[in-house]
Amino acid sequence: MKTKFQETISRANEVIFRYPMILTMALLASIGAIYLVETELNEIASYIKFTICACLGISLMFALKMLSQRIGKEIILNVLGILFLIGFYFILPDKKNRFTEVYAYIIAIIALLSHLLVSFVPFLEKDKELRFWQYNKNLFINTFLTAVFTGVLTGGVELAILAVDKLFDFNFHDRIYRDTFFVLAIFGSSFIFLLFNDKGLNNLEKDGTYPVVLKFFTQFILIPLLLIYVTILYFYSVKILINWQLPRGWVSYLVLAYSTVGILALLLVHPLKEENAKSWVRIFSKAFYYTIAPLIVLLFTAIFTRILEYGYTEPRYFVLLLALWLLSIVIYFIFSKKATIKFIPVSLFLFGAFALIFPYLNAFSVAKRSQKAELMDILNKHQLISAGKINFQKKVTDTIRNEIADKFEFLAERKQVEFLSTLLNEKDQAELSDNINDGTFYSINYSIQNKFSDVNITVNKRPYEMNRLVLVPEKQVVEIGNYQYLISFHRYSRDPQKLNDDQFELVDQLTENSSLKLKLNSKEEIDFEPQIIRLFEENKNKNGNVKVPEIAMESDLGKYHVKLIFSEMTREKYADDDKASMYYENVYLLVRLK
Repeated sequence: MKTKFQETISRANEVIFRYPMILTMALLASIGAIYLVETELNEIASYIKFTICACLGISLMFALKMLSQRIGKEIILNVLGILFLIGFYFILPDKKNRFTEVYAYIIAIIALLSHLLVSFVPFLEKDKELRFWQYNKNLFINTFLTAVFTGVLTGGVELAILAVDKLFDFNFHDRIYRDTFFVLAIFGSSFIFLLFNDKGLNNLEKDGTYPVVLKFFTQFILIPLLLIYVTILYFYSVKILINWQLPRGWVSYLVLAYSTVGILALLLVHPLKEENAKSWVRIFSKAFYYTIAPLIVLLFTAIFTRILEYGYTEPRYFVLLLALWLLSIVIYFIFSKKATIKFIPVSLFLFGAFALIFPYLNAFSVAKRSQKAELMDILNKHQLISAGKINFQKKVTDTIRNEIADKFEFLAERKQVEFLSTLLNEKDQAELSDNINDGTFYSINYSIQNKFSDVNITVNKRPYEMNRLVLVPEKQVVEIGNYQYLISFHRYSRDPQKLNDDQFELVDQLTENSSLKLKLNSKEEIDFEPQIIRLFEENKNKNGNVKVPEIAMESDLGKYHVKLIFSEMTREKYADDDKASMYYENVYLLVRLK
């Protein structure tokens, strides 16, 4: 037992000293995630940025570690990695509500690129095909084992904490379960993964016996799935030819899914290709790429049908880019006599980098230019431009109005304020600028819709359409006046707050039971729901951001007189739903003795 314990400690120490940067990033990511769910709204953006960069740093630093084990220069590579993460931190926005979908795409691409880098960066030299496969196979297996071990460990520790809490009446705060999850899920999984990787590159690329389970998994799971996919796709292609109709948009995702599963299957059984001249893997690999060729025609037809009708957006750009990448894969493996599987991750990395940073032709530049052109085409086609500005008094259908509003929101999120301002008068320009500065892009959509005064309703309101009303006080300064105390509550924090020997608790059930109660010592309470409902009723025919003098309500509670002040309050209601969702972000409680 003692020997096993010492061996475990020794292995842990080896991992710590061999992979310090990776573990540091994992620890920082865990800490960032914990603070992220516990901070006030005005501080949360910095924690989002910090946590994202730390999470990206885990895979990036692992890739650089593998490269350093091949070429040396570990310190220089680590410095370059840290400088990249610092630079990326400052690229991200400094306010939470400015984290638009554009940044989601950027973060997703960077995450993909960092993981692709792990897969090939130690093998940029030629003639290392088998070692490249062994390396990635071991990474794949270690990732799977890490997921299993981490899941069991996290569940076991959480259950142990629960048992101690219930059996010994410790009354742990719910926070301990959440924090434990973050630490084990991020730092713990990274540590376990590094334990499996042992000394790193030398162990990962070492020749080993081919795992029979991979052959079984490919033959009896992946290949049957491929047969199902390709049968559906070919039958659908025949249906298109018979009916002579354009393909549906979602067929693109099925073609990409078929291609991805097929490429994964080929990679998993790659070494078996050389077993004999009539290897089923050799036959399958050639047949697979030929089956993709007709589907690529279907894929491009589906993509360009949507692009020609609605223009480019980032998702359509990425689907097109994946189609081009898939085409390059098919051409390469059909016509190249010395094809290498390293081409797959390296080419995908280059396509991803192109989409992210290539001047003028990157995803974001193309999407902005395309949607600007689409907006101007709609305005000119329906003669809505007068003296260079949009004529909001001219009659339009609700479909056209909504398209214009959607494109305004799209371009506003991408900081095209100068272009959009040229289409509006001075008053509307100021409103647009305020919304962009505040990060309330959804309000721009509602605002543009509301500016059209003569709208012909062509269709009934669709059930998934949502009415969103956000009440915002004209003044964000909280005036304390003759109150003695100020207590801050947050929407996501339900912790009771103590004042002297008394305890105040805000019980938010606005959406569930239309109730917002303030409790004193769990005995006395006041429900502010009637005042909240009255406030929304006064603005019931409005949507978007609506400024009001203040969002405040007051009452007596026990020996105190209290006043609730909200920084903003939102109500959302879908067309087919009688019930509305109501929520807030920050709320301040002013208290004084009666």
